[in-house]
Amino acid sequence: KKLRKFKRLPVLVSQRFELDKAVAFKKLRNPFVINDLDLQYFIQDRREVYQILKAEGIQLPRFAVLNRDPARPEECNLVEGEDHVEVNGEIFQKPFVEKPVSAEDHNVYIYYPTSAGGGSQRLFRKVRFFFGFCRGTAGYTSNMPVDTVYTVGPDYAHAEARKSPALDGKVERDSEGKEVRYPVILNAREKLIAWKVCSAFKQTVCGFDLLRASGQSYVCDVNGFSFVKNSMKYYDDCAKILGNIIMRELAPQFQIPWSIPLEAEDIPIVPTTSGTMMELRCVIAVIRHGDRTPKQKMKMEVRHQRFFYLFEKCGGYKSGKLKLKKPKQLQEVLDIARQLLLELGQNNDSEIEESKAKLEQLKTVLEMYGHFSGINRKVQLIYLPHGCPKTSSEEEDVRRDDPSLLLVLKWGGELTPAGRVQAEELGRAFRCMYPGGQGDYAGFPGCGLLRLHSTYRHDLKIYASDEGRVQMTAAAFAKGLLALEGELTPILVQMVKSANMNGLLDSDSDSLSSCQQKVKARLHEILQKDRDFTPEDYEKLAPTSSTSLVKSMQMIKIPVKTCDKVYSLIQNLTLQIRQRMEDPKSADIQLYHSETLELMLRRWSKLEKDFKMKNGRYNISKIPDIYDCIKYDVQHNSLLKLDNTMEIYRLSKALADIVIPQEYGISQAEKLDIAKGYCTPLIRKIRSDLQRTQDDDTVNKLHPVYSRGVMSPERHVRTRLYFTSESHVHSLLSVLRYGALCDEAKDEQWKRAMDYLKIVSELNYMTQIVIMLYEDPNKDPSSEDRFHVELHFSPGAKGCEEDKNLPSGFGYRPASRENEGSKKKPHNDNDEEAGGAKRDEPDRAHMMFRPMVSDPIYIHRKSPLPRSKKIGSVEVSSYTVYSDILVYFIEGFELYSMVPSICPLETLHNSMSLKQVDDFLASIAISHDPVLEISASSPGTKAPLNTYTPAKVLPCPFTQSLGKKMCSSEKSASGMLH
Repeated sequence: KKLRKFKRLPVLVSQRFELDKAVAFKKLRNPFVINDLDLQYFIQDRREVYQILKAEGIQLPRFAVLNRDPARPEECNLVEGEDHVEVNGEIFQKPFVEKPVSAEDHNVYIYYPTSAGGGSQRLFRKVRFFFGFCRGTAGYTSNMPVDTVYTVGPDYAHAEARKSPALDGKVERDSEGKEVRYPVILNAREKLIAWKVCSAFKQTVCGFDLLRASGQSYVCDVNGFSFVKNSMKYYDDCAKILGNIIMRELAPQFQIPWSIPLEAEDIPIVPTTSGTMMELRCVIAVIRHGDRTPKQKMKMEVRHQRFFYLFEKCGGYKSGKLKLKKPKQLQEVLDIARQLLLELGQNNDSEIEESKAKLEQLKTVLEMYGHFSGINRKVQLIYLPHGCPKTSSEEEDVRRDDPSLLLVLKWGGELTPAGRVQAEELGRAFRCMYPGGQGDYAGFPGCGLLRLHSTYRHDLKIYASDEGRVQMTAAAFAKGLLALEGELTPILVQMVKSANMNGLLDSDSDSLSSCQQKVKARLHEILQKDRDFTPEDYEKLAPTSSTSLVKSMQMIKIPVKTCDKVYSLIQNLTLQIRQRMEDPKSADIQLYHSETLELMLRRWSKLEKDFKMKNGRYNISKIPDIYDCIKYDVQHNSLLKLDNTMEIYRLSKALADIVIPQEYGISQAEKLDIAKGYCTPLIRKIRSDLQRTQDDDTVNKLHPVYSRGVMSPERHVRTRLYFTSESHVHSLLSVLRYGALCDEAKDEQWKRAMDYLKIVSELNYMTQIVIMLYEDPNKDPSSEDRFHVELHFSPGAKGCEEDKNLPSGFGYRPASRENEGSKKKPHNDNDEEAGGAKRDEPDRAHMMFRPMVSDPIYIHRKSPLPRSKKIGSVEVSSYTVYSDILVYFIEGFELYSMVPSICPLETLHNSMSLKQVDDFLASIAISHDPVLEISASSPGTKAPLNTYTPAKVLPCPFTQSLGKKMCSSEKSASGMLH
């Protein structure tokens, strides 16, 4: 009777509305329902949930059902052992989880083995904290990934991870009392699972839990109607999708004018120079890490038995060298240093005074930050059977022949807060390289990528070398790229793959190739001359006719005189720092990134000592370190207002612009040889990425919507991001420049690109090399015109000095821009044309000059960009342009920090064929590996270039409609184990 009082309403929203009444109201008024109500009865029974999942072919964790109904004794066979239970013949070793059959009953128990203390524990995740451990029991501490997936329709899935409370009973919560969750990238199989769950249970808005183990994914719970707790992006997406679903249903009834949007975010499509439409298929980017603290190193010879004992304990004698990065290992080194200093204090011996100073520095560095992390510091021990030979001013005057250990302490090189800002902002700007997000989806720049990523159409993998600064850069970039929220550590753990296992992005800097050693020796010889550079010197040092290199040589003129000037300025700088330390007003001054004046003085004093050797010659290898330090202080510690810092910067940069690039080879042949040694594994991987996805989880084999009638629905966009250090970026660029990718004499566009690269003096932080692959599905599969490759480049962050002549090319010119008309004239600086003509697509150059201090990611304001009628494009209004250096205040630091903006992306080439690029990459990889040359010699084994054609695998059929089943009447005392 009460139900009949409800009027016919277009929308009914109710809290705690009983399911029975909701079903009755649906029968009475027949409204449009988002989630099937009848199937929600099945979701309330875990047994029914598992049966539906099993019918869909979805993997389940091993489980058994214990039914204590007296009428069904065959389902109530329980045998309890000390460390296991047997349920209906199924044996479950402890630990295991017991769940009630009713999904509404959250009384879950964990049973622990005797080896872990035994006993059991009750979980109740719906209260703030768990009920405490029983006395005498112990919980497991290792984390097992438990992901919660939220669908909004079958084509959209948002995933988050949480620590499984089934391990230690504790639910991690944030300051607002909500369970801590981390972002997750679902692989192709998991996206298919989301599609199946949403379709099988007929729940448009649905949440379910994934367990990941041994490379497999298992669904352990389906929660039904569930929303993400804290994600504004999810709510924007959800509102848009639900709005479209509702409007599609109701607009015809109420005669509401409404245009039907696309069912899913399509593959980005761009017009090309020939007027055809091409699909973006692959984006590959190799990116250098962001701004970091200066790398520092100290060497000392140690002979105490405590160091030898540690060396033996950690297995150092097996290889003769040992790297210590774990907190426990670093703590042992610190304990040894403290003990030796205590003994030296009690018995002060002048003969070991220098060792005492180094022990003090060892102790100070290891005590920095208050906690240990391999990202911050590491110690290397090298066995010397006959002691350390006297090679520099650092070594002792007395030579001994008995065995010793060379202790190498490395610290610094951490990603700074400014570096995190750089990486995150670059990630935001990177989105705009992806077309899409048209129509009502164009709410803010780059939203096309975000929509694409949440569907089945984006395959993203992020790789990083094992250096902490590189990994944190990758995490910050991912945060900006995907509009993620929260700290970088969980993003790093969940999203960034380490590439150090196969040498993909790492290199052993301690073992230089013979070619590189010869190059360094020749470089040092040329820069030790106390006279003007002669034409012969220019020919020897700059055979490639690099414009930036010649400019630096002209500025230096006499190498030794310039080094004398730098050395004198460093002496003056250390004197100024000492005077500041003696000034009471500067006693408590805090420099950038928690550095003190004392640490700053040690940093510069060591460079002063090492730069000029005892024989009066200069150690040229220290020039990059000097430039590194002065660039850091000019950028981050400028408020100290030390004299002559810009002069040191100017001179050291000129020297570094010679030393750094030439260390990777002087002639073209040397550059190419050294580059192959560094980046051949990366070259092979890039070639593989352009050809096809190698792993089994390919999206094109598993994509479920084959019969949607959209353009090539089985295809997807693959993104591969590789974050690495300076050596790999230099090497990859050398391969592209000198490996004969294109012929300058015949290709005018490539000649312009090479002229631009000659002007670039430095591959600074956040340098990017980007390869984009497009496909024209209308072309014949065997035609070279089917695939189209573009190559883009940015030299990264701008320098610290005001320079009106920054290197600039012809701008960012993807194929989508080439149909706008005649070629644009070259410009001196992208800043000058910021207020110029509007462009047809989000201009990444403009995006780069937006202020580095951004709004919180979760705030998505309406974009001021007017929408274009063209598919996949928006017209960009002119942005406010900032100077080369932006002032950014880092909370928690006393000084303002300078965050350089990043140079815009420049197009090197936008009309290469895939065959051309593939042949080039193959020649580089094979020429460095004779074994590969033999295996690739047979033309019959070469795969055709059109390797994207997917092997279509039809998805599992939908579960047949299930009749309504009432579970409220069945209130048996039942349990469920898995």
